[in-house]
Amino acid sequence: MEIRFTKCHGSGNDFPLVDGRTLTLSEPDWAQLARALADRTGPVGGDGLLVLTNGDAQAPFGMRMFNSDGSEAETCLNGLRCVARAGFEALAIDRATARLKTSHATVACAAPLAESVYTVEETAGPATLDLARWPLTGAGERLVDAPLTTLPGDRRFTAVAMPNPHLVTFVDAVDEAELVAIGEVCEAAPIWLPNRANVSFVEVRDDDTLFVRTFERGVGLTDSCGSAMAASTYAACLTGRIGYDHDVTVLNRGGLVRARATGAAMVTLHGNATWEWDGVVAVDLARARAGDLRVLRHYDAEIAAWARVADAAR
Repeated sequence: MEIRFTKCHGSGNDFPLVDGRTLTLSEPDWAQLARALADRTGPVGGDGLLVLTNGDAQAPFGMRMFNSDGSEAETCLNGLRCVARAGFEALAIDRATARLKTSHATVACAAPLAESVYTVEETAGPATLDLARWPLTGAGERLVDAPLTTLPGDRRFTAVAMPNPHLVTFVDAVDEAELVAIGEVCEAAPIWLPNRANVSFVEVRDDDTLFVRTFERGVGLTDSCGSAMAASTYAACLTGRIGYDHDVTVLNRGGLVRARATGAAMVTLHGNATWEWDGVVAVDLARARAGDLRVLRHYDAEIAAWARVADAAR
């Protein structure tokens, strides 16, 4: 089959995005499509697959996000901005409620973060601390800035669902080898964490700036994870490192977002939704392989505009 898509990114978190509103694929086929398109050794590549879907009674459109291993995530806030842009353009609107796998979020076109950077405001939550919903066993009902004895080392973690599960620890400096070691323990779906979790190391650089590095469930070490940046912002407020209702810049390897968390556990992000190129590719679903790529259009001005933002953030 042939699939048309847009290669896009939110804060460096890159994806092929397809309009799935008229596609009729089985659940196993969606997983295979994600494996084919997000394969870094294939012609497209990405941190996962984004799908614009039909909405429901509350939302004019929705989003599905499949990790590169074919598993489906509850949400992806960097991806949501890209899907929101596609939904806005398809329906000629500029704000909406969007349907996610297990929740809803509000999205709206926003003032540009920088010149020529398409920007979306998204608000998700409430974040939850109830470990029974993950589930994460053996750590009580909630985990806030406390050790998790099932993980190596003596780091203190805060467990936040956004609604996908995140383990956040605050560090003086990110040690990527340690982050990967802890992330791989969680990725193995141990008996105490059967649905796995995202793991983030977070530097508090000042009252207005966080730096987040994430080992993402189903992906691995990634340059950016939107829900991790949201969870990290809320965790920083919850533990008294920054204030609620305070605008902060959250840096990552892919660039940045602006973030704000409330005492009601809602988190708002302002971030880019950048188109890179449109393409058509042949997909063999049985083998989860993609080939015969045709690039239809490059968005050179958007790519250059975001590059200026990302360079300034480093």
